[in-house]
Amino acid sequence: MPVYTVHAPFPGGADLRATDKFVFVRDGFHFWAMILGPFWLAWNRLWLALIGWIVFLAAFDGGLHSLGVGRRSIFLANCIVALLMGIEASSLRRWTLSRGKWRQLDVVVADDEDTAERRFFERWSKSQRGIVNDQWAVDRGGPPPTRNVPGQPFSNPPPIPAGGIIGLFPEPGGSR
Repeated sequence: MPVYTVHAPFPGGADLRATDKFVFVRDGFHFWAMILGPFWLAWNRLWLALIGWIVFLAAFDGGLHSLGVGRRSIFLANCIVALLMGIEASSLRRWTLSRGKWRQLDVVVADDEDTAERRFFERWSKSQRGIVNDQWAVDRGGPPPTRNVPGQPFSNPPPIPAGGIIGLFPEPGGSR
């Protein structure tokens, strides 16, 4: 099942009036980024990544050509670079958003983007909104239970096995 990261412009990322600006980025392989890499980068306004891709590919192809590598091998190397573009396309998009002062608000698991939006906004509307470290946070419940907090499921120490301690130390606190 696909995973989406939710991004909002900051400041004002948790503002109800800014919900139409939220961006959902699907994590995973992007076929069109592999097939039409520079066009996909331009379509998604990833200008710095587009410039880097063009410079890298020109230097890469020039370097392979100067080493005397054949055309088929250069084509195969370009196919591998295109495959890497398809794999890392969502990371490039998240990187560009983070450079533009966007904050990641949440991670949502859903079949498609519409379902991800619905799940995120249902959870977001039910949760309490608060500012934590200059960032809106979704209330995901309390911390995991610990052994030192009374009333938590693990507040009692674990029972000692009937035959004593198993391992290198036969008694608790004993010498080595």
